[in-house]
Amino acid sequence: MHHLRFRDPAGAVREGTWTDDGVAFADREYDRSEVDVLPPCEPSKIVCIGRNYADHAAERDETVPDRPLLFLKPPNAVAGHGDTVELPAGKDRIEYEAELGVVIGTQCRNVDPEDAVGMIAGYTCGVDLSNRDDQSREKNWVRGKAFDGAAPLGPVVASPAEVPPDARIRLWQNGDLRQDSTIDRLVFPVEELIAEITEYVTLEPGDVILTGTPEGVGPLADGDEIAVEIEGIPRLEHSVSIPE
Repeated sequence: MHHLRFRDPAGAVREGTWTDDGVAFADREYDRSEVDVLPPCEPSKIVCIGRNYADHAAERDETVPDRPLLFLKPPNAVAGHGDTVELPAGKDRIEYEAELGVVIGTQCRNVDPEDAVGMIAGYTCGVDLSNRDDQSREKNWVRGKAFDGAAPLGPVVASPAEVPPDARIRLWQNGDLRQDSTIDRLVFPVEELIAEITEYVTLEPGDVILTGTPEGVGPLADGDEIAVEIEGIPRLEHSVSIPE
C-alpha cells in the first residue's frame, strides 16, 4: 500500500492512497492534477546519515566512518512532491543527493537491531539538498544542510514489504540519469541505524531517517528538475530555483 497526504480541491488535508490512476480517499478517487500532494509525513526531525555509501565517500575524497555519521534536518527543511525549492542565494555549489527515507511508525528508544524492523512505518524517497559552500566551513552543518526546503520527501510512504532489500535507487537531473545504485550497498544497514540513533535520541512517529546517498552527486542550477525513484516507491519529483 502507498499512503500519502494531500490537499483536496476543497482545501481539506486528507490521508489517502496512491493508485495507478490517481489518489483515493474514502469512496472517491481524484486525478492527481486535482490535488496538491503534500509531504507524506510530518517529522519532528529528520536524522541524516553521512558517507553511508563507500563510493560516495570516495568521490568526496573522504573515508567511511567507523560508526554512523549523524546530523539533523529540522521540520522547516521538509518539502514535498511537485514543490519548487528556493535554494540559498550566492552559493557556488549546492548539490542533490538521492536517499532512501525510513519513516518511523512508533515512538522508540534504545531499540535492539533485531527489533528495529518493527519500528518502521514504511519507506519514502528523499533528497538531501546540500549547500557545500557553508558545509565546508562549519562542523554542525546548519547552513549546509538545514535550510528551508533542504529535504524533499515523498510522494508516498510505501509499506516495507513493497521495497525489496536490494531496491534500485536512481536520480535524474533534467532527465539525465546521475545516480544509480542499490540500497543494499549501505555501509550501515537500516536496522543498525535505528539502533544507533535510538541509543541517543527518541524517535517519534513520522520522524524520518535519510540513510545516505550513493556516488554521482552534482551541482544544481536555477530551474533544474530533479526526480528520484526507488524500486517499490513512486517517483518523487521537484524543481529548484536560485534567487538572483
